[in-house]
Amino acid sequence: MSSDPIGVLIVDDDALVRAGLSLILGGTADVRLVGEAADGDEVPALVAERRPDVVLMDIRMPRLDGLAATERLRSGPRPPEVVILTTFHADAHVLRALRAGAAGFLLKDTPPEELLAAIRRVAAGEPILSPAVTRQLISHIADPRIEDRRGRARRLLDRLSDREREVALAVGRGASNAEIAAELFMSVATVKAHVSRALTKMELNNRVQIALAVHDAGHLA
Repeated sequence: MSSDPIGVLIVDDDALVRAGLSLILGGTADVRLVGEAADGDEVPALVAERRPDVVLMDIRMPRLDGLAATERLRSGPRPPEVVILTTFHADAHVLRALRAGAAGFLLKDTPPEELLAAIRRVAAGEPILSPAVTRQLISHIADPRIEDRRGRARRLLDRLSDREREVALAVGRGASNAEIAAELFMSVATVKAHVSRALTKMELNNRVQIALAVHDAGHLA
């Protein structure tokens, strides 16, 4: 595992927010600020130049919003992880960003230690979104296309083998790789392999999207 600090790019149109986050990131050895942007349209060039591991992305910006910027980033090769910055957790834009491939979201008033812990988790490939939060988001945001989403999600899950489907449902419940391994009597390495194959078959790019597909399909335990 690399011992290099986790590179973070801050994207927010509020200079005070950027300054506050910069101070937090500057106080730790294993996380470093690699750049700042005031709008989503600045992100592609900065990501290409600075190669951040994690992007802290505001949603509402004047020219290119965080949703569009996240979609662009996550559709590219070897994209950085994206964490959405928001002031309100039950936000339709947050849910859309998660569907676009964001690894989770943080409220802008998240305490510094929690923010740093979240960055470390995301950089390690772990989403920062619990099933309870996912359910809360979905229940608070009416989606008139829910039937379309249910049908699509079920078709995606149908692409999986029985074992891959079991793993996907466990991911949807918020189980960690270790918990899935214990539950299904397999090694953690095998769980990771099943998750990777599920992502490929479902044409998704992270565990949050698997969890959302399980929720959309109506397979929540």
